[in-house]
Amino acid sequence: MTDAPDYTRLLDAEIREFIRRTEALCPTDSFAQGIAEYRRRYDAMCQVFRVAYPAGVSANDACLGGVPVRRYRTTAAPGGDGGDGGPVVIYAHGGSLTLGGLDSHDDVCAEICAATGFEVVSPDYRLLPEHDLGDALADMQTVFDQVTGGDARAVVLVGDSAGAYLCAALTHANRGNARLLGQVLIYPGLGGGAAPRGSRARHAHAPLLTLEELKGGQELLGDRREAGGYPVPLRDTDFSGLPPTVAMAAQCDPIADDAHDYAGLIRAAGGQALAFTDEGLVHGHLRARHMSRCAGESFARVLRAIRVVGSGAPLEREAIGRSAETLQSDR
Repeated sequence: MTDAPDYTRLLDAEIREFIRRTEALCPTDSFAQGIAEYRRRYDAMCQVFRVAYPAGVSANDACLGGVPVRRYRTTAAPGGDGGDGGPVVIYAHGGSLTLGGLDSHDDVCAEICAATGFEVVSPDYRLLPEHDLGDALADMQTVFDQVTGGDARAVVLVGDSAGAYLCAALTHANRGNARLLGQVLIYPGLGGGAAPRGSRARHAHAPLLTLEELKGGQELLGDRREAGGYPVPLRDTDFSGLPPTVAMAAQCDPIADDAHDYAGLIRAAGGQALAFTDEGLVHGHLRARHMSRCAGESFARVLRAIRVVGSGAPLEREAIGRSAETLQSDR
């Protein structure tokens, strides 16, 4: 039996305060109150943590192939091209495939745009349970096709949590497309299963995401995914031909192993992939990037990873950097 981690030791005061505020705003039992109430609390929480756009960033709402999106551009882009000449980041928001939308990760997208100079497109993909997983995947594919085909732009796929799953599924479906430069996955859930082993055993009772909550989400998704034949990235039988991939795991997260397992499978098939574990962080720590040194350093690594992948340069660990002394990599 794995000893329970001491989260008072593993997590510093800043992250513990972030957890306290998050749980006060959107308690873990919110789902029991119904999906409408869960979304209301989640949306309200997102607004509490929201920060203003960086200078020079603007956004407008539009539709791409019938899918609502928000497009971010900057007048202060590196190189001065305003985002016109570089790749487009398609950002898939997290939220267990049931929560979130154009507003939930609005400030994250704006900061990615400002830091990279790349245009960012955030799809408002359809959510469960009103819609099927296939609808969310179709919406992501539509936006990808519009950007790479109609706009003839190269793409970097970026997503967190369930959004990272959508990015990986989209990557597998579009392997070999020269306009897909790569993907950056933030605490991704890639179908490693809910069995209590590895990180799922060590961090079964982690703050903000427990193994029981993970199982609950998989029960909501499970029959639909298996019956519909929808992709489970870690269960694919072919990892060849996938583009450069950077996967970021949080130490105190039951799905932390997914990032490393996925990167390892891509490398074994001859591809480029790096995985990192940020110690002292929990699932959902993107919202803590302005109140936690560790979360801020993790976000800085995400931004560097996007720039590297978007540049088409080979993946090199030091180019993404180890700004925290305790950063782990590739176990």
